[in-house]
Amino acid sequence: MADASAEFRRPELLPPAADLGVAQQHDGLRFWQFMLAGSVAGVVEHTAMFPVDTLKTRMQAGSPACHRPLELRQAIRSVVRAEGARGLYRGLGAMSLGAGPAHAVYFSVYEISKKSLSRDNPNNPVAHAASGVLATVASDAVFTPMDTVKQRLQLKSSPYKGVADCISRVLREEGIRAFFASYRTTVVMNAPYTAVHFATYEAVKRGMTEVSPENENASDERLVVHATAGAAAGALAAAVTTPLDVVKTQLQCQGVCGCDRFSSSSTSEVIRAILRRDGYAGLMRGWKPRMLFHAPAAAICWSTYEAMKSSFEQLNDHK
Repeated sequence: MADASAEFRRPELLPPAADLGVAQQHDGLRFWQFMLAGSVAGVVEHTAMFPVDTLKTRMQAGSPACHRPLELRQAIRSVVRAEGARGLYRGLGAMSLGAGPAHAVYFSVYEISKKSLSRDNPNNPVAHAASGVLATVASDAVFTPMDTVKQRLQLKSSPYKGVADCISRVLREEGIRAFFASYRTTVVMNAPYTAVHFATYEAVKRGMTEVSPENENASDERLVVHATAGAAAGALAAAVTTPLDVVKTQLQCQGVCGCDRFSSSSTSEVIRAILRRDGYAGLMRGWKPRMLFHAPAAAICWSTYEAMKSSFEQLNDHK
């Protein structure tokens, strides 16, 4: 039986030594091309799904001291009635400033790590998961400060006028450490999130390409494969890590709009505080918009990233 997956397989992990230029990585792409593809993918993903992210932040940051916990429909009505559709995009500027550079680092580290760890087995799920963890540790260091600004701007009745005002006031009132208060929690959350995400993505993509027929619509089917695999990976990883995302949001928004302030940035302390106040249900706040965000967001991100890589491969082949 003919191998039907040949049309969909990515190029060999390492090109022949004679063809490997100093600036090139595997897949025949240069380092800057991985960075640009990742950056564009990140900005497109977060911009497209930003309203859902705003709803998630409102649901997770709310507390009895601020206002009653919101359900998804209540959150939508609350934002639209009080602020209009523009309220769903408050903080978009901070996201754009952080997502581009962070995703450039994210995908570059992932590709380099996967090349190094996979070696003779490009379908090694352990290597994919480990590469994802290394990528997220690096990218979180870039994104966490702007993520803190974004989330504070997304809050109901946020006291900040914009990105610059938020940055200057936080620096003046709380110091630079406030921008990194959630970094440890973010890494603890994103390490398992990314491990599950990348392992699931590669597994689903491999399974789908093995059963996809070879035909003239190969390019379109590759896009469907990347989108489906990305959506499955994003939804599963988001569900597993929602409790830690709640902790991250509350650390980033502490002391703003009446939200609780914590004596330290300890993840365990915040978890205990949430359990005392809201019970176990408090740790799952915002799980619906989180999954609604990450499933399509991952599909958008991976599709954009792979499309950019394909364009660069064609560009490089014509040189």
